[in-house]
Amino acid sequence: MKHIVHATLLAMSLGLAAGNASAADYKLNPFQLAYEGAITRNVPSEVNIHSASYPLNGIEIAANFYTPANFDASRKYPAIVVAHPNGGVKEQVAGLYAQRLAQQGYIAITADAAYQGASGGQPRSVDMPSHRIEDIHGMADFISRFPWVDTSRLGLLGICGGGGYSLAAAQTDKRFKAVATISMFNSGRVRRNGYADSQLDTVQQRLQQASQARAQQAAGGEVLYSGDANLSDEQIAKLPFDLYRQGYEYYWKTHAHPNSTFRYTTSSLLDLMRWDATNQIELINQPLLMIAGSKADSLYMTQDALAKATGTIDKQLVLLEGATHIETYWVPKYVDAAVASLTTFYTRTLAP
Repeated sequence: MKHIVHATLLAMSLGLAAGNASAADYKLNPFQLAYEGAITRNVPSEVNIHSASYPLNGIEIAANFYTPANFDASRKYPAIVVAHPNGGVKEQVAGLYAQRLAQQGYIAITADAAYQGASGGQPRSVDMPSHRIEDIHGMADFISRFPWVDTSRLGLLGICGGGGYSLAAAQTDKRFKAVATISMFNSGRVRRNGYADSQLDTVQQRLQQASQARAQQAAGGEVLYSGDANLSDEQIAKLPFDLYRQGYEYYWKTHAHPNSTFRYTTSSLLDLMRWDATNQIELINQPLLMIAGSKADSLYMTQDALAKATGTIDKQLVLLEGATHIETYWVPKYVDAAVASLTTFYTRTLAP
Protein backbone atom coordinates (compact mmCIF):
# COMPACT_ATOMS: atom_id res chain seq x y z
CA MET A 1 0.00 0.00 0.00
CA LYS A 2 1.33 3.41 -0.96
CA HIS A 3 1.61 6.16 1.62
CA ILE A 4 1.55 3.70 4.47
CA VAL A 5 4.30 2.36 6.67
CA HIS A 6 7.76 3.89 6.63
CA ALA A 7 9.03 1.55 9.34
CA THR A 8 9.40 -2.21 8.90
CA LEU A 9 6.36 -3.77 10.50
CA LEU A 10 7.90 -6.27 12.85
CA ALA A 11 11.08 -4.47 13.87
CA MET A 12 13.13 -1.66 12.48
CA SER A 13 16.25 -2.77 14.30
CA LEU A 14 16.43 -6.50 14.91
CA GLY A 15 18.91 -7.48 17.55
CA LEU A 16 18.98 -4.07 19.28
CA ALA A 17 18.21 -3.97 22.97
CA ALA A 18 15.01 -2.28 24.04
CA GLY A 19 15.26 0.64 26.42
CA ASN A 20 13.36 3.49 27.98
CA ALA A 21 14.09 7.18 27.79
CA SER A 22 15.05 8.55 31.18
CA ALA A 23 13.50 11.95 30.43
CA ALA A 24 10.80 13.52 28.32
CA ASP A 25 13.28 15.45 26.16
CA TYR A 26 12.37 14.68 22.55
CA LYS A 27 16.01 15.34 21.52
CA LEU A 28 17.09 12.31 23.54
CA ASN A 29 14.66 9.98 21.79
CA PRO A 30 15.28 8.57 18.27
CA PHE A 31 11.53 8.77 17.54
CA GLN A 32 11.29 12.30 19.04
CA LEU A 33 8.90 11.02 21.69
CA ALA A 34 8.43 13.51 24.52
CA TYR A 35 7.23 11.41 27.44
CA GLU A 36 8.82 9.40 30.23
CA GLY A 37 9.28 5.70 29.56
CA ALA A 38 9.09 6.19 25.81
CA ILE A 39 10.31 3.51 23.42
CA THR A 40 13.86 4.11 22.26
CA ARG A 41 14.40 0.98 20.14
CA ASN A 42 12.25 -1.59 18.41
CA VAL A 43 12.68 -5.30 19.08
CA PRO A 44 10.11 -8.05 18.38
CA SER A 45 9.75 -9.04 22.04
CA GLU A 46 8.69 -5.53 23.12
CA VAL A 47 6.07 -2.95 22.20
CA ASN A 48 7.17 -1.41 18.90
CA ILE A 49 6.45 1.95 17.29
CA HIS A 50 5.95 2.43 13.55
CA SER A 51 5.79 5.70 11.66
CA ALA A 52 3.23 5.99 8.89
CA SER A 53 1.67 8.47 6.51
CA TYR A 54 -1.50 8.41 4.49
CA PRO A 55 -3.59 10.85 2.46
CA LEU A 56 -6.78 12.26 3.91
CA ASN A 57 -8.82 14.60 1.74
CA GLY A 58 -5.70 15.64 -0.16
CA ILE A 59 -3.56 16.21 2.95
CA GLU A 60 -0.74 13.91 4.04
CA ILE A 61 -1.26 12.79 7.63
CA ALA A 62 1.70 11.82 9.83
CA ALA A 63 0.97 9.04 12.29
CA ASN A 64 2.58 6.63 14.71
CA PHE A 65 1.09 3.28 15.57
CA TYR A 66 2.18 0.91 18.29
CA THR A 67 2.12 -2.88 18.19
CA PRO A 68 2.07 -5.16 21.26
CA ALA A 69 5.02 -7.19 22.47
CA ASN A 70 5.63 -10.38 20.47
CA PHE A 71 3.43 -9.05 17.69
CA ASP A 72 2.19 -11.79 15.37
CA ALA A 73 0.88 -10.63 11.99
CA SER A 74 -1.11 -13.85 11.60
CA ARG A 75 -3.30 -12.89 14.58
CA LYS A 76 -6.04 -10.29 14.91
CA TYR A 77 -5.80 -7.60 17.56
CA PRO A 78 -8.25 -5.07 18.96
CA ALA A 79 -7.24 -1.50 18.10
CA ILE A 80 -7.57 1.92 19.74
CA VAL A 81 -7.58 5.27 17.94
CA VAL A 82 -6.05 7.99 20.14
CA ALA A 83 -6.83 11.68 19.47
CA HIS A 84 -4.35 14.23 20.82
CA PRO A 85 -5.03 17.43 22.80
CA ASN A 86 -5.37 20.88 21.31
CA GLY A 87 -1.89 22.11 20.49
CA GLY A 88 -0.42 18.71 21.18
CA VAL A 89 1.26 16.26 18.82
CA LYS A 90 1.45 12.49 18.56
CA GLU A 91 4.81 12.40 20.34
CA GLN A 92 3.43 13.75 23.64
CA VAL A 93 0.61 12.50 25.87
CA ALA A 94 -1.26 10.79 23.00
CA GLY A 95 1.84 8.70 22.33
CA LEU A 96 2.21 7.88 26.01
CA TYR A 97 -1.30 6.48 26.24
CA ALA A 98 -0.98 4.71 22.89
CA GLN A 99 2.20 3.00 24.10
CA ARG A 100 0.61 2.04 27.40
CA LEU A 101 -2.41 0.57 25.59
CA ALA A 102 -0.08 -1.42 23.33
CA GLN A 103 1.46 -2.83 26.50
CA GLN A 104 -2.03 -4.14 27.30
CA GLY A 105 -2.24 -5.95 23.97
CA TYR A 106 -3.88 -3.37 21.71
CA ILE A 107 -2.82 -1.90 18.41
CA ALA A 108 -2.91 1.84 19.07
CA ILE A 109 -2.66 4.67 16.54
CA THR A 110 -2.24 8.39 17.04
CA ALA A 111 -1.74 11.00 14.34
CA ASP A 112 -1.03 14.70 14.07
CA ALA A 113 -4.14 16.63 13.13
CA ALA A 114 -4.33 17.99 9.59
CA TYR A 115 -2.68 21.42 9.35
CA GLN A 116 -0.79 20.66 12.57
CA GLY A 117 2.37 18.91 13.73
CA ALA A 118 4.12 16.90 11.03
CA SER A 119 0.94 16.54 8.96
CA GLY A 120 0.39 18.62 5.84
CA GLY A 121 -2.00 21.45 5.16
CA GLN A 122 -1.76 25.20 4.66
CA PRO A 123 -2.01 27.59 6.36
CA ARG A 124 -0.47 26.07 9.42
CA SER A 125 -2.33 25.59 12.71
CA VAL A 126 -5.85 25.67 11.33
CA ASP A 127 -8.03 24.33 14.17
CA MET A 128 -11.52 23.59 12.88
CA PRO A 129 -13.79 20.97 14.47
CA SER A 130 -14.71 19.45 11.11
CA HIS A 131 -11.03 18.79 10.37
CA ARG A 132 -10.31 17.33 13.82
CA ILE A 133 -13.33 15.04 13.63
CA GLU A 134 -12.33 13.92 10.13
CA ASP A 135 -8.83 13.18 11.45
CA ILE A 136 -10.39 10.66 13.84
CA HIS A 137 -12.40 8.99 11.10
CA GLY A 138 -9.20 8.92 9.01
CA MET A 139 -7.20 7.13 11.70
CA ALA A 140 -9.92 4.50 11.83
CA ASP A 141 -9.85 4.19 8.03
CA PHE A 142 -6.09 3.71 8.00
CA ILE A 143 -5.63 1.24 10.83
CA SER A 144 -8.61 -0.82 9.66
CA ARG A 145 -6.83 -1.64 6.38
CA PHE A 146 -4.47 -4.04 8.08
CA PRO A 147 -5.44 -7.75 8.23
CA TRP A 148 -4.13 -8.04 11.78
CA VAL A 149 -6.65 -5.49 13.09
CA ASP A 150 -9.98 -6.85 14.27
CA THR A 151 -12.28 -4.13 12.98
CA SER A 152 -15.12 -5.46 15.12
CA ARG A 153 -13.05 -4.50 18.18
CA LEU A 154 -12.18 -0.87 17.48
CA GLY A 155 -12.08 1.60 20.36
CA LEU A 156 -11.60 5.35 20.63
CA LEU A 157 -9.70 7.45 23.18
CA GLY A 158 -9.66 11.24 23.10
CA ILE A 159 -7.50 13.39 25.35
CA CYS A 160 -8.34 17.03 26.20
CA GLY A 161 -9.54 18.69 22.97
CA GLY A 162 -9.23 15.31 21.27
CA GLY A 163 -11.77 14.09 23.80
CA GLY A 164 -14.36 16.61 22.68
CA TYR A 165 -13.76 15.76 19.04
CA SER A 166 -13.93 12.05 19.85
CA LEU A 167 -17.38 12.51 21.35
CA ALA A 168 -18.45 14.16 18.10
CA ALA A 169 -16.87 11.48 15.90
CA ALA A 170 -18.46 8.63 17.84
CA GLN A 171 -21.94 10.10 17.45
CA THR A 172 -22.08 8.83 13.87
CA ASP A 173 -19.08 6.54 13.41
CA LYS A 174 -20.31 3.24 14.77
CA ARG A 175 -17.09 1.47 13.85
CA PHE A 176 -16.05 2.64 17.32
CA LYS A 177 -17.49 0.07 19.71
CA ALA A 178 -16.32 1.86 22.86
CA VAL A 179 -15.46 5.50 23.58
CA ALA A 180 -13.26 6.94 26.32
CA THR A 181 -11.97 10.40 27.15
CA ILE A 182 -9.32 11.76 29.48
CA SER A 183 -9.61 15.36 30.72
CA MET A 184 -12.18 16.15 28.03
CA PHE A 185 -12.01 19.74 26.75
CA ASN A 186 -14.98 21.20 24.89
CA SER A 187 -13.11 23.42 22.44
CA GLY A 188 -16.23 25.12 21.10
CA ARG A 189 -17.56 26.07 24.51
CA VAL A 190 -14.21 27.44 25.65
CA ARG A 191 -13.50 29.41 22.48
CA ARG A 192 -17.03 30.82 22.60
CA ASN A 193 -17.54 31.45 26.32
CA GLY A 194 -13.98 31.54 27.62
CA TYR A 195 -12.47 29.06 30.04
CA ALA A 196 -14.86 28.40 32.93
CA ASP A 197 -17.32 30.60 30.97
CA SER A 198 -15.26 33.64 31.95
CA GLN A 199 -15.60 35.67 28.73
CA LEU A 200 -19.30 35.71 28.07
CA ASP A 201 -19.34 39.51 27.79
CA THR A 202 -16.89 39.55 24.85
CA VAL A 203 -18.39 36.90 22.57
CA GLN A 204 -19.57 39.34 19.89
CA GLN A 205 -16.31 41.30 19.99
CA ARG A 206 -14.27 38.14 19.44
CA LEU A 207 -16.56 37.01 16.64
CA GLN A 208 -16.00 40.35 14.93
CA GLN A 209 -12.22 39.88 15.22
CA ALA A 210 -12.49 36.38 13.75
CA SER A 211 -14.61 37.68 10.89
CA GLN A 212 -12.06 40.38 10.12
CA ALA A 213 -9.27 37.80 10.19
CA ARG A 214 -11.18 35.64 7.71
CA ALA A 215 -11.73 38.61 5.41
CA GLN A 216 -8.05 39.55 5.52
CA GLN A 217 -6.99 35.97 4.83
CA ALA A 218 -9.45 35.62 1.95
CA ALA A 219 -8.08 38.80 0.39
CA GLY A 220 -4.58 37.34 0.36
CA GLY A 221 -3.38 39.22 3.42
CA GLU A 222 -1.43 38.01 6.42
CA VAL A 223 -2.86 35.01 8.26
CA LEU A 224 -3.64 36.10 11.82
CA TYR A 225 -3.18 33.81 14.80
CA SER A 226 -4.60 33.53 18.30
CA GLY A 227 -3.18 31.75 21.32
CA ASP A 228 0.48 32.59 20.68
CA ALA A 229 2.53 31.53 23.67
CA ASN A 230 5.36 33.88 24.53
CA LEU A 231 4.97 34.50 28.24
CA SER A 232 7.55 35.00 30.95
CA ASP A 233 7.61 32.75 34.01
CA GLU A 234 6.15 35.64 35.99
CA GLN A 235 3.29 36.06 33.53
CA ILE A 236 2.60 32.33 33.53
CA ALA A 237 2.45 32.29 37.34
CA LYS A 238 -0.27 34.96 37.23
CA LEU A 239 -2.55 33.04 34.88
CA PRO A 240 -5.91 32.41 36.59
CA PHE A 241 -6.31 28.68 35.84
CA ASP A 242 -4.26 25.57 36.68
CA LEU A 243 -4.80 24.27 33.15
CA TYR A 244 -3.07 27.27 31.60
CA ARG A 245 -0.27 27.53 34.18
CA GLN A 246 0.53 23.83 34.08
CA GLY A 247 -0.10 23.67 30.34
CA TYR A 248 2.68 26.16 29.67
CA GLU A 249 4.97 24.13 31.90
CA TYR A 250 4.11 20.88 30.12
CA TYR A 251 4.13 22.10 26.52
CA TRP A 252 6.99 24.59 26.70
CA LYS A 253 9.33 23.05 29.27
CA THR A 254 9.02 19.53 30.63
CA HIS A 255 7.45 17.82 27.58
CA ALA A 256 8.11 20.33 24.82
CA HIS A 257 8.17 19.31 21.16
CA PRO A 258 9.00 21.59 18.23
CA ASN A 259 5.83 20.60 16.35
CA SER A 260 3.58 21.49 19.27
CA THR A 261 2.04 24.95 19.51
CA PHE A 262 -0.82 26.69 21.28
CA ARG A 263 -1.52 28.99 18.37
CA TYR A 264 -4.31 28.59 15.86
CA THR A 265 -5.60 30.69 13.00
CA THR A 266 -7.94 33.37 14.29
CA SER A 267 -10.29 32.63 11.41
CA SER A 268 -10.77 29.14 12.90
CA LEU A 269 -12.92 30.80 15.54
CA LEU A 270 -15.73 31.21 13.02
CA ASP A 271 -16.14 27.43 13.14
CA LEU A 272 -15.06 26.84 16.72
CA MET A 273 -17.38 29.37 18.31
CA ARG A 274 -20.53 27.94 16.71
CA TRP A 275 -19.60 24.34 17.57
CA ASP A 276 -20.03 22.37 20.79
CA ALA A 277 -18.79 18.91 21.73
CA THR A 278 -22.15 18.08 23.30
CA ASN A 279 -24.30 18.91 20.28
CA GLN A 280 -26.20 15.69 19.41
CA ILE A 281 -24.20 13.78 22.03
CA GLU A 282 -27.31 11.68 22.61
CA LEU A 283 -26.41 9.90 19.35
CA ILE A 284 -23.63 8.10 21.23
CA ASN A 285 -25.06 4.68 22.09
CA GLN A 286 -21.69 3.00 22.61
CA PRO A 287 -20.23 2.37 26.06
CA LEU A 288 -18.70 5.62 27.32
CA LEU A 289 -15.95 6.09 29.91
CA MET A 290 -14.90 9.60 30.93
CA ILE A 291 -11.80 10.05 33.09
CA ALA A 292 -10.83 13.34 34.73
CA GLY A 293 -8.84 14.69 37.65
CA SER A 294 -10.86 15.46 40.77
CA LYS A 295 -9.02 18.79 41.08
CA ALA A 296 -9.10 19.67 37.38
CA ASP A 297 -10.59 23.09 36.70
CA SER A 298 -11.80 21.56 33.42
CA LEU A 299 -13.90 18.93 35.22
CA TYR A 300 -17.11 20.85 34.56
CA MET A 301 -16.85 19.98 30.85
CA THR A 302 -16.65 16.24 31.50
CA GLN A 303 -19.54 16.38 33.94
CA ASP A 304 -21.67 18.37 31.50
CA ALA A 305 -21.00 16.00 28.60
CA LEU A 306 -21.66 12.87 30.64
CA ALA A 307 -24.99 14.23 31.87
CA LYS A 308 -26.07 15.00 28.30
CA ALA A 309 -24.99 11.59 26.94
CA THR A 310 -28.44 10.12 27.39
CA GLY A 311 -28.22 7.75 24.42
CA THR A 312 -26.06 5.20 26.21
CA ILE A 313 -26.95 3.29 29.35
CA ASP A 314 -23.33 2.15 29.72
CA LYS A 315 -21.51 5.26 30.90
CA GLN A 316 -19.11 5.91 33.73
CA LEU A 317 -17.14 8.76 35.26
CA VAL A 318 -13.77 7.90 36.82
CA LEU A 319 -12.18 10.63 38.92
CA LEU A 320 -8.43 10.51 39.52
CA GLU A 321 -8.30 11.72 43.07
CA GLY A 322 -6.08 14.77 43.50
CA ALA A 323 -5.20 15.18 39.82
CA THR A 324 -5.42 18.40 37.85
CA HIS A 325 -6.05 18.45 34.10
CA ILE A 326 -2.41 18.47 32.97
CA GLU A 327 -1.30 16.04 35.65
CA THR A 328 -3.34 13.32 33.93
CA TYR A 329 -0.91 13.71 30.99
CA TRP A 330 2.25 12.64 32.76
CA VAL A 331 2.19 12.09 36.56
CA PRO A 332 2.90 8.34 36.86
CA LYS A 333 0.33 7.50 39.52
CA TYR A 334 -2.43 9.23 37.61
CA VAL A 335 -1.41 7.74 34.27
CA ASP A 336 -1.25 4.29 35.86
CA ALA A 337 -4.73 4.73 37.33
CA ALA A 338 -6.12 5.99 34.01
CA VAL A 339 -4.57 3.09 32.10
CA ALA A 340 -5.99 0.61 34.61
CA SER A 341 -9.48 2.05 34.11
CA LEU A 342 -9.07 2.09 30.33
CA THR A 343 -7.86 -1.51 30.30
CA THR A 344 -10.82 -2.70 32.36
CA PHE A 345 -13.21 -0.74 30.14
CA TYR A 346 -11.80 -1.89 26.80
CA THR A 347 -11.40 -5.49 27.97
CA ARG A 348 -15.10 -5.56 28.77
CA THR A 349 -16.45 -3.57 25.82
CA LEU A 350 -14.14 -4.88 23.09
CA ALA A 351 -14.36 -8.52 24.09
CA PRO A 352 -14.29 -11.03 21.18
